[in-house]
Amino acid sequence: MPHEASGAPAGGPDLPDTFPLPTVPPADAVTRQFRLLECIAAHFEGEQLFAADAGVVPGLGRPHTTARVESVLADFFDAEDAALVQGAGTGAIRAALTAAVGPGDPLIVHRAPVYRSTAVTLRGLGVEQVEVDLNDPGALREALAGGRFRWAYVQHTRQRLADSYDPGEVLAACRAAGVRTLVDDNYAVCRVPSAGVQLGADASCFSLFKLHGPEGVGAVVGARDLVERVRADNYSGGGQVQGHQALDALRALTHVPVMWAVQSQVGAEVAERLAAGEVEGVTDVRLANAQDRCVLVRLDRPVARELPAVAARHGAASYPVGSNSRYEVAPLFYRMSSSSLDDAPGLADWTVRINPMRAGADLVLDILRRSLHDLHNS
Repeated sequence: MPHEASGAPAGGPDLPDTFPLPTVPPADAVTRQFRLLECIAAHFEGEQLFAADAGVVPGLGRPHTTARVESVLADFFDAEDAALVQGAGTGAIRAALTAAVGPGDPLIVHRAPVYRSTAVTLRGLGVEQVEVDLNDPGALREALAGGRFRWAYVQHTRQRLADSYDPGEVLAACRAAGVRTLVDDNYAVCRVPSAGVQLGADASCFSLFKLHGPEGVGAVVGARDLVERVRADNYSGGGQVQGHQALDALRALTHVPVMWAVQSQVGAEVAERLAAGEVEGVTDVRLANAQDRCVLVRLDRPVARELPAVAARHGAASYPVGSNSRYEVAPLFYRMSSSSLDDAPGLADWTVRINPMRAGADLVLDILRRSLHDLHNS
């Protein structure tokens, strides 16, 4: 939905076409929220929702409350099993990859900059990363045909702004070739209609901190054999997600589907109004899954690095805490993600990403308008 502002100075890169993932309409989000409560009722008795235990319970290896929450998550995501882990989304990805692959094992990854914390995990595991352009079905079929791979790693949201692959189609192709899959579902769970495990992956890995849960809690949801290996590796008492953390994460999750549906709706409105020329100083706009679903705003001057600090003076958040964590309520005005800039460094001076968080479109546009006015008159 590009919009070219008249008289914009020449220079700076154009925004690429983007291919945003589908979102969940508010009415469907309400249904999803109600289903989550049905899953909770199936595994918790009333008093258990107000009390939590701790420790490595003999015979169970984790708190009873944690085990109940894991059962709820497995049911909610139509999976065989689930394990809560420390380390949020990074910890979940690390736990799943450690359970699946080892030093020297070949692993299919997308030909794109890897999210930096994931790159650390892959380097530490010593796997052989074999890059395949997942936007090219033929290239994926060719890589799978050789029978060399046991596992592939897929990021649900976009690593490159121009990524266009359908995660479900990628997972189906891998499954047909007998290749198992792990999906980084951060920024996607409860935002898109189906998580990776619901599309056929062997596991979805994601942060519950990004779903308004407590700091540091992540989840691996998927095939029982893989989840059992994750749980066996995490035998230490200090590594357990304690019952109060698990219960806190579950309580928070109950309002996330509707909250994110509203946020997606507001983001679309912001993009439409910017494309219509409502704010002077904006030359182009895209909706994108650049990490979280956001609005990419291309400015008519190279002031994107300065804009977040100015927007903060008008009530915006100028940096994220967990990208949709419980701390983030004000609209976020921030730089492009590191992985996006690794792929398109020229955007750094010209493009800012905006996430409305809990705000409405009027506030987002007002902050942007006032911030650009301040910058253009400074």
